[in-house]
Amino acid sequence: LMLAYGATFDLTPKEKGMKGAIERATELVEQTEGAWMPSQFDNEANYKVHVATTAKEILADFADSPIDVLITGVGTGGHLTGCAEELKRHWAGLKAYAVEPELSPVINGGQPGPHPIQGIGAGFIPGNLHTQAIDGAIQVNAEAAKEMARRCAREEGMLVGISSGATLAAIASKLPGLEQGTRVLGFNYDTGERYLSVPDFLPEA
Repeated sequence: LMLAYGATFDLTPKEKGMKGAIERATELVEQTEGAWMPSQFDNEANYKVHVATTAKEILADFADSPIDVLITGVGTGGHLTGCAEELKRHWAGLKAYAVEPELSPVINGGQPGPHPIQGIGAGFIPGNLHTQAIDGAIQVNAEAAKEMARRCAREEGMLVGISSGATLAAIASKLPGLEQGTRVLGFNYDTGERYLSVPDFLPEA
């Protein structure tokens, strides 16, 4: 898609992960007149827009039945931070949990590492993830994420991506420890069409 729009690629070493990509992007901005970088991992506008929009929509949609638990993946951290902070102002008992790859559990204090769950797990704790706003992090392995994404397509008619599958897998792992009637909210925020070339994502024909 990017090639179709005329973009060129400047690939960075895989072992450097997202940090390597950010470092190279920063270099390009410094070298290129008129270039701009959104800095989505640290730009406060990221989480603030979720305070102003996403969280407000949730509050309106669940005004008569407040949610008890929020579980969602962490890419830049802005989505979870904005929602968790604003929702907790209104629903004092809300618990919020991040979802991160089992192979790169940095939010839980582990070491960063390569993993196949695209869209979450940058390998560092982003500035936009306010860890004081969350109540913990749930680790998910890639196969569980893929299987939940496949189940979502088969059973619910929604073709979601692997990072959405990771959120669903995290919710499934958390449910047995919650009281009956607990209201849990997660987000399916990517489409499976973006993952069709990922090995082992689609079921075998």
